[in-house]
Amino acid sequence: MTELENIEFGKSCVPALIITVVLMIAIPVVFVLFWRGRHKDRTRIGYLIAGAAGFMVSARMLELALHYFCVIADNPVSRFINGNTAAFVIYGTAAAGVFEECGRHIVMKYIMKKDRTRENAVYYGIGHGGIEILGVLLPSMISLLAIAVLFTSGSAENAMNALNITPETVSAALPSVRAAAEFGYAAAAMNVAERLFAMLVHIGLSVVVFYGVVNAKKVFLPLAVILHMTVDAFPALYQRGALPLWSVEVWAAVWAAAITLIAAKLYRKMREPADS
Repeated sequence: MTELENIEFGKSCVPALIITVVLMIAIPVVFVLFWRGRHKDRTRIGYLIAGAAGFMVSARMLELALHYFCVIADNPVSRFINGNTAAFVIYGTAAAGVFEECGRHIVMKYIMKKDRTRENAVYYGIGHGGIEILGVLLPSMISLLAIAVLFTSGSAENAMNALNITPETVSAALPSVRAAAEFGYAAAAMNVAERLFAMLVHIGLSVVVFYGVVNAKKVFLPLAVILHMTVDAFPALYQRGALPLWSVEVWAAVWAAAITLIAAKLYRKMREPADS
């Protein structure tokens, strides 16, 4: 385990991770309280829950099931996708776009038939983006924080014992330990900014899909899918090592702003609650 024992943890890793965890909890809470406070009479908690449930089913169950076959398992399809950058990007962005946006469409059109106000469309997006933070990203940050605290508050041997790292599992644990050791204030800022951009994207795309549902305009579903794929293109390229991280953040900021503007225009058009 010499390699793990020789990893040096920066002084800022623990406070930076604490700040990140706190802010990741705060982001969805602030969005919910702000929107509920401004539109209490025109929002229903059911839309917030539906957004969260829609994400978990479409992205964390159905999409991950497809990923297992197309990316994780060893078969001709996964070997082709993993061995070709263009195929990896097209597949990854299309899967995310189709599953998440079709999930929004199905829930909004066939399940959430009452209280179809434009305010609830935003509430749905807050639920969708909020559960991604609380249910997917926050646990990984808490895990990194636990690793950093254990390694910086005692010996590496005690930390490895506490984390149940054995000679057989040391190679699997190495990336997480390195990530915790290298985490700093810059990483905290990028992670929080990326989540804010993602929340705006989720809210914006929810409004786009909702507008198409209540106005019976089919073009808005494929529009949402294309926008989603576009947002995810740079992160997918970064995963392949084709782009630097800073370009991903700039790309996310640009498209978060663009989608927010599109959604704001559609939001203003929906001045009256839509009938079921």
